[in-house]
Amino acid sequence: MIQLYVNCWAVLIAAIANMALGFAWYGPLFGKQWVAMMGWTKADMEKGREKMQKDGWKTYLLAFAGSLMTSFVLAYVITFLGAYFYIGGIAMGMVTGFWMWVGFVVPVTLSTVLWEGKSWKLWFLNTSYYMFAFMIMGAIVSLWP
Repeated sequence: MIQLYVNCWAVLIAAIANMALGFAWYGPLFGKQWVAMMGWTKADMEKGREKMQKDGWKTYLLAFAGSLMTSFVLAYVITFLGAYFYIGGIAMGMVTGFWMWVGFVVPVTLSTVLWEGKSWKLWFLNTSYYMFAFMIMGAIVSLWP
């Protein structure tokens, strides 16, 4: 029987890296394009700022919890694959992150275009973020067994 151990420090660092990427992606890198694609007005943005000032810590706490869960599951899958196939390394972590993205994120997020009427450009922007996030988290947890 294979016993799998996940490095909790790697999971934590991967989750932090995911949050940092999200900050950069939806901030300085593509923030203006994202806001425009969302169709938000200045009034919407001001309302959002007020909400974040009031209880933004809850939003970030929940986002971080989700990031921790994602990095833990990704680490567990990578650990399992490494033990089963006797492989490892950064390439395996990034490839695993990529295929987890293709298999789980892409099909699930298609509903935003198909049923919610969001644009393909917005879908591509959001989904690309997840691709990079999964690959970066995969690289981190695979390098730190």
